[in-house]
Amino acid sequence: MSTRTTPPTTEAAPPPDLTAVRLRRTVGVVIVSSVMSVLDMTIVNVALHRLSDAFDAPLATIQWTAGAYTLALAAVIPVAPWAMGRIGPKRTYLTALALFTLGSLLAACAWDAGSLIAFRAVQGLGGGLLMPVGMAMVMRGADPARLGRVMALLGLPIIVGPVIGPVLGGWLVDVASWQWIFLVNLPVGAAALALAAKLLRPDAPRDPSAAPAPGLDVPGLLMLSPGLALLLFGLARGAERGTLTAPGVLLPALTGAALVAAFGRRALTAREPLLDLRLLRDRTFGAGVATLALFTCGYFGSMLLGPMYWQQARGTSATAAGMLGAPVGLVVGLTMQIASRRIDKVSPRRLIRAGIATGALGMALTALQTGTPDVAAWRVVGASMVMGVGAGMVLMPAMTTASRGLPKARMTAASTILSINAQIWASVGTALTSVALSTAGTTPPGFRTTYAIAAALLALALLPTPSLPTRHP
Repeated sequence: MSTRTTPPTTEAAPPPDLTAVRLRRTVGVVIVSSVMSVLDMTIVNVALHRLSDAFDAPLATIQWTAGAYTLALAAVIPVAPWAMGRIGPKRTYLTALALFTLGSLLAACAWDAGSLIAFRAVQGLGGGLLMPVGMAMVMRGADPARLGRVMALLGLPIIVGPVIGPVLGGWLVDVASWQWIFLVNLPVGAAALALAAKLLRPDAPRDPSAAPAPGLDVPGLLMLSPGLALLLFGLARGAERGTLTAPGVLLPALTGAALVAAFGRRALTAREPLLDLRLLRDRTFGAGVATLALFTCGYFGSMLLGPMYWQQARGTSATAAGMLGAPVGLVVGLTMQIASRRIDKVSPRRLIRAGIATGALGMALTALQTGTPDVAAWRVVGASMVMGVGAGMVLMPAMTTASRGLPKARMTAASTILSINAQIWASVGTALTSVALSTAGTTPPGFRTTYAIAAALLALALLPTPSLPTRHP
């Protein structure tokens, strides 16, 4: 007498065409939302002087409209994996969009500098969830063999932001009023909410027989979120004051670094940590994160040098400085589109190494050009464009390479680690660059020295690349 066993019931995988449709819809929603957040950051940076006049507040105070956004963003990013596991990716993304759009409306209604800073923090809470949640949804839905092409699409906002943002921001504050730099987000935010509600895949209903969702790691949250906020606060103060040794800079930065280190120790030993740092033990992912950390430090740290060089060393207007920087942003975005698609077919290690070398060469050429008084503007812009080519070959391709071989279930943690990594090292680079420029002086020789330091930071990104794969999976 034979017996038959019934195999356990499993959810059938969706057909390939349905999977492709879902992925295209997700990518479309994430691109629209990312364009909104990237434009917001570039527009606000252009309008800081106008906001200072409107609220009759010192520029140092108004600059915290950007600082509050960054601190809130850093504090909420670690919550992304827990929120996605608890309420689902779609609900988390809708919540992020709603917070960002609401923060934009409140910021347009601000009555003084303090209220504006507070409402920018509300925006930051939404913005901090948009990037890791959106990236996680895309990475979990993409086939590993086509991940590079999908990530290239996510790089489209990087083309739009630096090119359109400064021009749009300047036009809005000149033709309309400062309120419009926030009101412009409302129709885009409403459209993104409608698209996300309609097009994103519904969150799966909770299976009553399944194990309960992991609880929130409260001790880890109380270490990581305040730690990141204090670390970035200290670095921002260092960039503002041009020193990293003042007590108001050193104390919060060291306290934040200690809290982040304590979280790192807990995350490697806790049963259900807030963020699974054991992912860094994966050779490829760890090497990708390290490469991005060093490259981000040099590249994003140098971004403040261009506008300052054109306005302080060359005496151009803010609008002209923005126009002179636009070709670099355009080159970064276009190169990223090509390189992110090529990463699916060529050796990741060779492509990323070539990008780092090109970026460091371009930064060194920029140092040589800016150190020469009255040099032709096209020579400075041309050297910076060479650096932009290198940046486009590294940023998205390195993210794709780092995460391609990971299981789908770990993509949420991977996207969160990549987001935190970018925020920390961009802030470190900005602080180092500000201190270097403050020490060297805002003269052509001073800019030459500071650009040379940025070139050295980019070159250091070559060190982890031997651990990157020579072939894609």
